[in-house]
Amino acid sequence: MSDTQQPPAYQPQPPTYQPQPPAFEPPAGKPAKNTLGLVALILAAVGFIFGCIPGALVIGWILLPIAFILGIVAVCLRGKAKWQGVTAIVLSVVGTIVAFVVFFAVAATALSNAVEDASGGDTTVADQQPATDEPSEEAPAAEVGTRENPIPLGTAFSNDDWTVVINSVTPNAAEQINAANGYPQDADPGTEFLLVNYTVTYTGDDADGEYPAMVQIEYVTAGGVTVNLVDKFVVAPDPINSTSVLYTGATVTGNTAIQVPTPVDGVLAVTPGVFGDKVFVAVQ
Repeated sequence: MSDTQQPPAYQPQPPTYQPQPPAFEPPAGKPAKNTLGLVALILAAVGFIFGCIPGALVIGWILLPIAFILGIVAVCLRGKAKWQGVTAIVLSVVGTIVAFVVFFAVAATALSNAVEDASGGDTTVADQQPATDEPSEEAPAAEVGTRENPIPLGTAFSNDDWTVVINSVTPNAAEQINAANGYPQDADPGTEFLLVNYTVTYTGDDADGEYPAMVQIEYVTAGGVTVNLVDKFVVAPDPINSTSVLYTGATVTGNTAIQVPTPVDGVLAVTPGVFGDKVFVAVQ
C-alpha cells in the first residue's frame, strides 16, 4: 500500500429488516351470532304472552324488565348482531304497556263488582216487552236483566258507552276448545268449560277510544257464587281481541272461556264498562 493511499472509510451496513406479519383482522362480513340477544328476544316474547293473561301478569312483569335489560346489553356488544337485542327492547316495552292495560282492566272489574248500584237504570235492553196497562193480580215480574229475569241470548243491551250481545253459550266445551287449540286443557273435577261468543260495540264519544277489555263477563251460579276468568285461565278458540282500541261505532266479536261448576245452572253477569250496571244474561 502506498503512503498516499488511505484505507477505505467505514460504511455502516443497514440493519436487516424482517417485516412482521400484520395483526390478524377478521374479514369483513356478517356480524357474529348474538346469543344474549336471542335470549333477550325469547324472554320478551314469553313475557309479552304472559302479560296478556290476567291470571299470569306477574310472570310477564318479571320477564319483560329482564328482557329489556338483556336487550340493551346485547345491542352494546361489539361485533355481534344487533337485531335480536333491538327487537327484544321494543317487544318488552310494548309488552309492558299491554300488561298494564290488562291489569287496569282486571282492577276495574274488581272495583265495579265492589260498587253496589241500587238504581240499575242505565242499561237499555233491546226488544224488551213493553208494559201493558192491563191490571194483574199477580206479582210484577222482575226487571229484565236481573238474575231472576235474565236477558235472553242474542238480545242486545247497551249503556252510554257500550252495546253488548251474547251470541251463544256452549256448555261442556272442552272438546271444541281442545280441537281448535291443538293441545289439551282439562277442567278441574266437578267443573266444565263454558264457551261464550259475544259482540261488543263502542258507542261512547271518547276521542281516544276504549278497550273491549272494559266489558267484563263473569258467571254466577244458582247459589249466587261468582266465577270469573281469573279463577282459572282457559285459552278460548278465536278469542275476542280485547286489547285493541275501539273508536265510536267500531265492533269486535270473539270468544272467551270460563271454567264453571257442573251442572250449568247459573247466568252470565256482564258489566259493560267500569261504571256500567251489571246485566245478567241467560246461558241457554
